[in-house]
This record gives sequence, C-alpha cells and structure tokens, in this order.
Amino acid sequence: MEKVKRSAGRSYGQYCGVARALDVVGDRWNLLIVRELLPGPQRYNELKTSLAGIATNLLAERLRSLEGNGIVERRLGDAGVLYALTPWGAGLREPMEALGRWGAPLMTTGRDGDSFQPRWLVVALPALLPGVTATPALELGFEVDGFLVVLHIDENGPRAVTKPDRRPETVLAAEPEVVVGLAAGALTVDQAVSAGRLQGDVEVLRGAFPAGRATALPAADSR
Repeated sequence: MEKVKRSAGRSYGQYCGVARALDVVGDRWNLLIVRELLPGPQRYNELKTSLAGIATNLLAERLRSLEGNGIVERRLGDAGVLYALTPWGAGLREPMEALGRWGAPLMTTGRDGDSFQPRWLVVALPALLPGVTATPALELGFEVDGFLVVLHIDENGPRAVTKPDRRPETVLAAEPEVVVGLAAGALTVDQAVSAGRLQGDVEVLRGAFPAGRATALPAADSR
C-alpha cells in the first residue's frame, strides 16, 4: 500500500482509518469540492460558481489543502489550469456514493430554496441505483434546467456522464426532485413521466427503474 503523508494541520490524533480520513477531508467544503471533481476536472471559476456560498479565499485554501494531501492535482489544459482528482482522490467515489444514499431521506422535503446544479446527478444517479444492472445495456438521458446527463446501465451497473457524444433516443426532462425521486424509488416511472416531459420510449425507463425496485424514501424525522 502506498504511504500517503498527511499535511501539517489539525488532527484528531487517533490511529483509526475514519479519523485519519477526516483529518484530510473532514473540513467544511472539502467533500463538496470532491463531489464537483468526480465528474471531471474543473477550472477554479467553475468550482466557485457551482459551490455557491464559498468565499474565494476559502476555496483557494481548501484546494491547497486537498492538493497537499494528494487528493487533488492541478493540470494544464487548453482553457488554463484545471483542478482534478488524483487516482487516490478518485477512490472517494464509493464512500461519497454511500454517503449520498444515507442522506437520501433528507431529500424528501424538496429543494426548499437550496441551490442545485444538474451535474450533481452524475454522482447521485449511480449512488441511488446500487446493484442495478441491465442486459442488453440501457441508455437514457435526464434533462434538468437545459443540462443533459446521460445514464448508462449494463451488466457492470450504472454510470452517468455529462457532455455526451450524442443525445440518447430516450430523454426525460424534469425537475431535479422528480429525477432524484425516480432514482431513489420514491416515484414510479408513470409518476415521473406525468411530472416531466418524455421524449422516446417509456420502456427504457421501466427497464432502468423496474417496479418494486425500492420503496418510497422514509421521512427524516430527527435531524
């Protein structure tokens, strides 16, 4: 196993994998920066725009910390400097998806004024479809606020991408609450289609989200 040197700073001082992980990603905004970079590299201004509420100096500090801990790296692209996850940083996808599933009941109240970026569905959709496979493979799109996310499901499970090479034949345009509700099993395919606008074959949706796959999300009573 490759040794990772933690940068100097606050530490829980505990010989525990969870504690040491929190030493490097536990500060406020760190995991949300990782969420932004899981779909692909981003420029500084793109991160700042997507992370509504973070101060410029704090974002710069968090990026330096994540870079110092080997989670984020800078790359030079056609558009200038890009921030990207290192291979070790990309290993946070699995725990991030698990955390997203754990937090799914907190989504039942709707947006309630909270900001939303459609590209977050790239992380949310696979997270909410654990163990779902399809043979032959399925491909469908979700269009939210004019932004297209494409979901692929095959024998290896689901994955989602932005900026696809082509538009899928089946696309559901809907509000984020509808897309998340469908993926979480809180809405049926028929309910989602009624609440949105479907282009293409509804049977593709039924193949990706079969009836009885999950029950409605429980309410998060205690917070």
